[in-house]
Amino acid sequence: YRLGEMKRLRIWLKELSLSQQLLTLIFLVVTVFTVFFFVYLSESVNEFVEKQMYSMLHRAQNNIAFNYSMDMDIEEIAENTDPSIIHLFYDKETRQFSKIGTTTLDPQLTSHLLEEADGLAQEVADRAYVQDRKTYFYSLARLDSHTILISLMSDSYRSDFKNMLLNSVINLNVLVVSLLFVCLMLWISSLIHPLNQIRNYVEKVSRGEEAELHIERRDEIGQVAQALVAMKEELDKQEKIKEEMIQNISHDLKTPIATIKSYGESIKDGIYPYETLEKSVDVIIEHADRLEKKVYSLIMLNKLGYLTDDGMAGDTLDMSAVINKAILSLKVIRPELEISTQLEKIYFHGEEDPWRVVVENLLDNSIRYATHEIVITLNEKELTVANDGPLMSEERLNKLFKPYEKGTDGKFGLGLSIVYRVCTTYGYRAEAENLNNGVIFRISRPGGLKREKPRKLEGKLKGKKEKIREDKNENSNS
Repeated sequence: YRLGEMKRLRIWLKELSLSQQLLTLIFLVVTVFTVFFFVYLSESVNEFVEKQMYSMLHRAQNNIAFNYSMDMDIEEIAENTDPSIIHLFYDKETRQFSKIGTTTLDPQLTSHLLEEADGLAQEVADRAYVQDRKTYFYSLARLDSHTILISLMSDSYRSDFKNMLLNSVINLNVLVVSLLFVCLMLWISSLIHPLNQIRNYVEKVSRGEEAELHIERRDEIGQVAQALVAMKEELDKQEKIKEEMIQNISHDLKTPIATIKSYGESIKDGIYPYETLEKSVDVIIEHADRLEKKVYSLIMLNKLGYLTDDGMAGDTLDMSAVINKAILSLKVIRPELEISTQLEKIYFHGEEDPWRVVVENLLDNSIRYATHEIVITLNEKELTVANDGPLMSEERLNKLFKPYEKGTDGKFGLGLSIVYRVCTTYGYRAEAENLNNGVIFRISRPGGLKREKPRKLEGKLKGKKEKIREDKNENSNS
């Protein structure tokens, strides 16, 4: 039941606006203060007021005792006393008393005071007496061997003093709470207005409308507003790039499709557009290959968008073998280029297919731009692919790995974005920079690259291979 109540309370709080939350907070503060005031502070004030009253009685008695020691008579002493305090001089030998002040004392109260004076054992004693729901505070002080001074104040003085103190405290707290409320309302207003601006901005953007957001703040709200504006600018830019890319793809796909269609129709009619049947079919095959590569790049980019690092733990992929396979499949594109390698036995983390696509894309890029030579190195520090082609601008280097960013001789602008996605998925870093006579691509990892497989994983792989061999042997025997 309590858990259900707490859950409903949390849901109710989440549904409140900022202004409602502020009012609720102020109400709780006022409630807590009121309970604190009437339960704890009121009692503390009573104790404080009583101590102050006894302190006033003692000061008055000290003054009277000094004048009494100077042999002043009662009339002279009465001229210098506080009229709110009643003083009695009681002579224990004669059992007579004289009073300073014009206030009339109740006979029962007077009898009680004289009894207390007769029984006084110490020099000073503080007492309280309740009569008819009215409290009297008095102090007994010995002036000499037979004279006792009794100083008395009624409860009305305590009530007046307490009310004055409490009113001062209450007024001060009301003033503080009011100022706090005004400050909080101004603060909440300064938050609500920019938040409403942000909400309207986001709604317009979501509807595809033109929207502007101007919030001159340097706090977290200002940072969120700047981030939203930057995000919209980037989205608009990416949308524009995608539109251009779709147009380019449409044009690039339309050309080979139209060529294949027209050549196919011509051959069907017995006409060979490119001299002979064999040469005409070769043209069709060439355009089909171009079409296949473009479609493959799009499929690969989409596939890598869902790539996750859920393969075998550790660095188990022999990258030198992957590089050699990629070189064999791509060096025929430009056989006049010299491809030199400096490969060490280095193991990468991840699956073979994505990493082969990475190496092939880097090689394809270098083959497209290289003049004479491509150099591939692999060591404990990094994997690099360098070519002696033209240098790139700083703007091009900064946007090199973004999708749909096509270079001067590029195809779709997808190859290097695929490289970046694979590297980041597996925890590697992809970079590019200009050299004195070309461009170099680097793939590295903060902890460096590994020369050996993890032993446990290598043992498991060996065990699996041995089991496969045994199964094959059993099948062949059977």
